[in-house]
Amino acid sequence: MNEKSDTGFQVRRREVLTTGTAAAALCLTGLPAVAQDSGRPNAETAAGPLTVELQINGQPYVLRLDPRTTLLDALREHLALTGSKKGCDHGQCGACTVLLDGRRINSCLTLAVMHDGQSITTIEGLADSGTLNPMQAAFIAHDGFQCGYCTSGQICSATGMLSESRAGMPSYVTENLAQARPELTEVEIRERMSGNICRCAAYPNIVAAIKQVAGS
Repeated sequence: MNEKSDTGFQVRRREVLTTGTAAAALCLTGLPAVAQDSGRPNAETAAGPLTVELQINGQPYVLRLDPRTTLLDALREHLALTGSKKGCDHGQCGACTVLLDGRRINSCLTLAVMHDGQSITTIEGLADSGTLNPMQAAFIAHDGFQCGYCTSGQICSATGMLSESRAGMPSYVTENLAQARPELTEVEIRERMSGNICRCAAYPNIVAAIKQVAGS
């Protein structure tokens, strides 16, 4: 539909809509899209690969990595240490748990370049010359796994958790109690291991395995 003004100039409906949309976009954004994007970083300006030396299971590894590479991806994709599993990739399931200087961490939530020179232990490094770590042996003895996907993270987390307990580090359950070394009851173990999820629900056997090693 066309409208004719007193001057004889014809205005088409399509032109009004097109012009009005462009004007509204300019009012909302303030600047054309090209001008807005001009200051944004892109792949061409991103930092290049960095050299990082990781001490993994007692062995040094020198890698050239994109600075955005997570520790989990460095282990799995660059070093073929696939025992650490990628589950949720958001730090919620614990399948990627490794030990960093003896302390348990979610390797999917940290960047590899942040740990240059630090000592990292994965599930592959717990056994000693073919002899299973006590926690590994206990998981087998108590059938603490079914599908096995979470098992490496469970074992690494349990190993780190026992070290924390023996060092007197409190958990949420006991943090308000005057206990230098709280007793590892089933409730205490479940609380300390709550960051590791087992979809197969093998929790009673996992707790039994941990109690065996704690008692020894």
